[in-house]
Amino acid sequence: MDIVTSSSSLPIIDIGPLRKQPSLLDPQDLEVEKVIKQLDLACKEMGFFYVFFKEFELQDPAALLAKPLMAPNQWPAHPKGFQPLFEQYIVEMTDLARSIMQGIALALGGPCDAFEGKRAGNPFWILRVIGYPPKIDLPGSDKDQEPEAGCAAHTDYGLLTLVNQDADVTALQVKNRDGEWLWVEPVAGAFVVNIGDMLKIWSNGIYPSTLHRVMNQSKYRVSVPFFYEPNFNAYVEPLEFCIPGAGDNSTCVPVIYGKHVVTKVLTNFG
Repeated sequence: MDIVTSSSSLPIIDIGPLRKQPSLLDPQDLEVEKVIKQLDLACKEMGFFYVFFKEFELQDPAALLAKPLMAPNQWPAHPKGFQPLFEQYIVEMTDLARSIMQGIALALGGPCDAFEGKRAGNPFWILRVIGYPPKIDLPGSDKDQEPEAGCAAHTDYGLLTLVNQDADVTALQVKNRDGEWLWVEPVAGAFVVNIGDMLKIWSNGIYPSTLHRVMNQSKYRVSVPFFYEPNFNAYVEPLEFCIPGAGDNSTCVPVIYGKHVVTKVLTNFG
């Protein structure tokens, strides 16, 4: 039987000091160093955390690869302004995720631009708007029974996920290292962030991806996850500075991200 606790107690990290160009990011800066330590601890202990920041500065987005999974977005005519709003949102999420990855690179002991270039300098991304229906209490059913899963337990395929969730519906659960399911309560002004399978490989297992699931509640819930992924054709293998000692002491099997994600999508949705 799964054990579920009432609160997740995920760390809340202000990533404001990381909101700089890589050339201006100084790991010796005390504020930057504090964020790096917080990210390192959060990624090692749970793989989930909240982030918030101030004064978002937009940058021109790089061209994004899509390859086999690419198709023109089918934008709805209503509500009015949906398309420009989400196009702007994608730019902001890409920029935010890149800042977080700079901090994670430093936390792992590498340069802040370790995930740029051929690794994730031209990131494949996926944005979803997901509606979870409310739990239905059938006649004669136990109203105190555990809610059914709106999304079964899984780890994310890619690099980093940023989730914008309804402020008044708690439905996301994370499995901690002790095997307990923890509720992830919405925090005003913050995104829920979790690391994916590709970061587990690049970090050589130092930062493991974490099982999580969604449990339907009594209210309809909307979640907007943004999946920040490696370059589609990136060869993902443990980074040199994550392999201790001389020789090949890597513990994770390398993959080509594009082949990996296509296989996962066909297996789960095909």
